[in-house]
Amino acid sequence: FGSDDDVIADINITPFVDIILVELIIFMVTATTIVKQSIKISLPEAASGEATEDTSLGLTLTKEGELLLDGQPTDADGVRAAIRAAKGTGQDVVCLISADKAVAHGRLVWAIDLVKSEGVGKFAINIDKTQAIPPDPATTGLGSVPVPGG
Repeated sequence: FGSDDDVIADINITPFVDIILVELIIFMVTATTIVKQSIKISLPEAASGEATEDTSLGLTLTKEGELLLDGQPTDADGVRAAIRAAKGTGQDVVCLISADKAVAHGRLVWAIDLVKSEGVGKFAINIDKTQAIPPDPATTGLGSVPVPGG
C-alpha cells in the first residue's frame, strides 16, 4: 500500500472551517440579544409639521472695492441689517459670497467674518470652476506644507 514515511503536502482546513462556523453561530445568537436591549423612547411631535425654508442673501465683492447685497450697492451696516431682518422671519439664513479674482484675500475673509458675526452659520463661496486652479498633486492631502526658504 504505501509507506508511512511519506510527507503530507496538503493542508487540512476542516478544523478551521469548524471554528469559523461556531464563531458565526455565536455572533448570530448574541446579535439578536444586543438588538433587543435597545432603549425605547417616544419622540415628541413638532408643533408644525412644515419644513423650514432658507433665506438666501447674495454678497458680492467687486474689484473696484464695492460691496453688493443681492446686486444692490451697500455697506457693512446694510449687510448686518439685511441679515437681522432675514433672521427675524424665523428662517435659516444662507449667504452666498462672490468675489472678483482681483479682490484681496483679506477682503474676502472680512466678508466671511461679517456674515459669521451676525450668526449666519451657512455660507458658501461662489467660484468659477472653469477658472479654478487645480490643487498641486504633491501637496494634496497634506495638513501643512513647508514654505520654501521659510
